[in-house]
Amino acid sequence: MKLVYDIGDKPPIKKNLIYAFQQLLAIMAATLLVPILVDGSGTYMSQPAALCGAGFGTLFYLFLATKKKSPVFLGSSFAFISPLAGAVAFGFLGIFLGALFAGLVYVVIALIIKKTGSEWVNKLLPPVVIGPTVALIGLSLCGSAVSNLNNTAAGSYNLVAILVGVIAFIITVYASTKGSRGMKLIPFIIGILGAYVIALVLTLIGNATGSDALKLVNLSAFDHMQLFKVPRFTFLGIFGAYSDATNKIGSFADVVSIFVLFAPVAFVTLAEHIADHKNLSSIIERDLITDPGLDKTLIGDGVGSIIGSFFGGCPNTTYGESVGCVAITGNASISTIAIAAVYCIVLSFFDPFVCFVNSIPSCIVGGVCIALYGFIAVSGLKMLQPVDLNDNRNLFVVAAILVTGIGGLTLNFGAVTISSIATGLILGILINVIFNKREANGK
Repeated sequence: MKLVYDIGDKPPIKKNLIYAFQQLLAIMAATLLVPILVDGSGTYMSQPAALCGAGFGTLFYLFLATKKKSPVFLGSSFAFISPLAGAVAFGFLGIFLGALFAGLVYVVIALIIKKTGSEWVNKLLPPVVIGPTVALIGLSLCGSAVSNLNNTAAGSYNLVAILVGVIAFIITVYASTKGSRGMKLIPFIIGILGAYVIALVLTLIGNATGSDALKLVNLSAFDHMQLFKVPRFTFLGIFGAYSDATNKIGSFADVVSIFVLFAPVAFVTLAEHIADHKNLSSIIERDLITDPGLDKTLIGDGVGSIIGSFFGGCPNTTYGESVGCVAITGNASISTIAIAAVYCIVLSFFDPFVCFVNSIPSCIVGGVCIALYGFIAVSGLKMLQPVDLNDNRNLFVVAAILVTGIGGLTLNFGAVTISSIATGLILGILINVIFNKREANGK
């Protein structure tokens, strides 16, 4: 699609503030979910702190690492949920050390790539490999979207919630395809807020009639709300600012244990990092692997993770939701992403906003994510257009990636688990290298 705003373009400031808010909403749910999944008590992992860390990490990625050439947002990484859950036992310092180790793995790989060049990436990952991998990233998130459609305050299957989620999707699609030029740039805001109003009305009716099925909006999220609240930052916890939490690293063996938890996962997420940037490259029609270069994007991601963890504990990663938002709206402006990052930092101190986000029914998030995740999957399929799938050698590469990835094949080596996406990619690369020795364009 033709971009409405290219990387260097700066939309009018009033409109840009709205576009940036949409980017914020696109990445918000996942970024805030990780701390809950890791530490539901909020002792060591804080939602507002994770949001703030994502903002600072993204600003480093945009301006210092990639020099305003790659329009992507960094948010809390789901790949590190298991390592983070293990690191909680070591306190704030353990959590930060884990992110530090993971980030340093990226930095070391980046330095190697800077020395050797990135040409091998295009040869190792031609369209016949990277296309189905990108599609797999989108398809692997389908379960999350559907779970969100069902996972509401009712606590069980709820047809009303599903209908509201579908309405959110339909409103988003209408705004993106039938709306005015301005509406096409903010379809997610329109979809989320439109469905939220409907859900709020249903919730008020449910409260009045005692019908649990209609109670979709989590109004309890506003209990004990303050105007401003300082997030529970990781760096403050490291220096003993909180009496209810301690740092529990007592020996070098503990440090090694943390390294073993985090470092291997960084190698696994490397595949998704490359796939995200390949996908974004196809959308903005610039090869980010060569300019600003894979070494720069890896340093941005790695150091961005360290920065993000310093504030909010969570290592960061490039977000497919952000890439999907760029694809659907046609807005690749760096300034929009940067403003969204600033929003994250400022709003992490503004308690009413955090409460509002936590009150949004998951069914609405699921409805909007049908569009976001779908676009990621379709972007990958579009990469396959130049590939001759009548050639069985190509067909088997695509089959290996999609079947093992969608089927959920993982590889476990002790405490290290290679995700199904990474497993599919590795198998696809092997099949392609062994049976399909051709040019990097994959034809």
